[in-house]
Amino acid sequence: MANFSRSNVPQFSVDVYQNAYLPEGGREVNAIVTVTATGGGTIGSAVTAPHLYSPGEGPSAAVVLMVDCSGSMDYPPTKMRNARDATAAAIDALRDGVRFAVVGGTHVAKEVYPGGGGLAVAGPGTREQAKQALRKLSAGGGTAIGTWLGLADRLLASADVAIRHGILLTDGRNEHESQEDLKAALDACAGRFTCDARGVGTDWEVKEVTGVASALLGTADIVADPAGLAADFTRMMETAMGKEVADVSLRLWTPVGTTVRFVKQVAPTVEELTGRRTEAGPRAGDYPLGSWGDESRDYHLCVEVPPAGIGQEMLAARLSLVIPRPGEETARNLGAQGLVRAVWTDDMAASTSINPQVAHYTGQAELAEVIQQGLDLRKEGDMDGATAKLGRAVQLASASGNADTAKLLAKVVDVVDAATGTVRLKAKVEEADEMTLETRSTKTVRVKK
Repeated sequence: MANFSRSNVPQFSVDVYQNAYLPEGGREVNAIVTVTATGGGTIGSAVTAPHLYSPGEGPSAAVVLMVDCSGSMDYPPTKMRNARDATAAAIDALRDGVRFAVVGGTHVAKEVYPGGGGLAVAGPGTREQAKQALRKLSAGGGTAIGTWLGLADRLLASADVAIRHGILLTDGRNEHESQEDLKAALDACAGRFTCDARGVGTDWEVKEVTGVASALLGTADIVADPAGLAADFTRMMETAMGKEVADVSLRLWTPVGTTVRFVKQVAPTVEELTGRRTEAGPRAGDYPLGSWGDESRDYHLCVEVPPAGIGQEMLAARLSLVIPRPGEETARNLGAQGLVRAVWTDDMAASTSINPQVAHYTGQAELAEVIQQGLDLRKEGDMDGATAKLGRAVQLASASGNADTAKLLAKVVDVVDAATGTVRLKAKVEEADEMTLETRSTKTVRVKK
């Protein structure tokens, strides 16, 4: 565990849960890795660890709020008003000293406040000025989310701060730029700032909003009723203000002959990290974990080791938490480490036992996958396929105690028998209910340890 000199600086720890035993010739090793940051203070008190950041990097944070101002925000007219009110509420939740800006998004991105290509410093005066500027927002034009992100990136890059964060609100589909343009913008912004994304109403594309949050290691959600925006924006900003350490990575070292099959976050949401690896020296790679406050997350690691005989043992992987320093060979080590082992045995009971944490999160990952598959099949008109997939989802949600997902599924299917996954598709499903299920399909429940 890291040992810092100030009590209000987060301390990181790593716990590994696995069944290390393999049968003779067995090769696949699975482990659940729990990463926990504690002792960083309460939400809104974000401080930067003096051992983690150099004096020139600054002790603060910067946030850019991106508000959809496309023509569809005028339907109904209350939607634009709710968006203005929500943005104002988020500005009120800013901590004094945090740099911030507001961007109005249409088919182009415009600086709403403060303007001039820079950021304002949060305080009573600038908060009031920003809220005055919000009153001038009006709806008109198209939607090109990549341009909003590009402007946010440029504004955030102008601040010498540790934490860079975006909040993005849209109510429509990204129709005024190509998918390739949006992907290029996300690739350019990845690793430079984190971003929470919200879809308001039901006329937006779930995969676009979740794709933004996934690429930029943020959260995604639906706010079906625009009246709920202010409360949601306030919660988002309070969480952002609680982030204290940025750019944390899980460094994974594996011995010769070992292959990393996958690394994925499994709680609080399922997020694939395998393809995001950056090399970090001989047989080591870094997987980005984003910004951290006081929180705990779980990761599923699977490696393939060389086969061995009974009684042999090996280190399958070594895990550590670091903050990579671009252009430098050494990273800042956060002092937390974990080991994944492999032991070959002829004890069948030991080698066939599945670790409870591994079993739980394997089910949660499958749950997210079959919900997505089921909804896609339903949209394609394959009702039998959709019924089978969503039935399996009901079964998994019930078995794992994921009550929130079970409730969302019950709005899309009639549950005949949850234990066996026997369901019937509802003849009529509210669009908001289907979109909520799709948007929240990756949310998981923690295993009881």
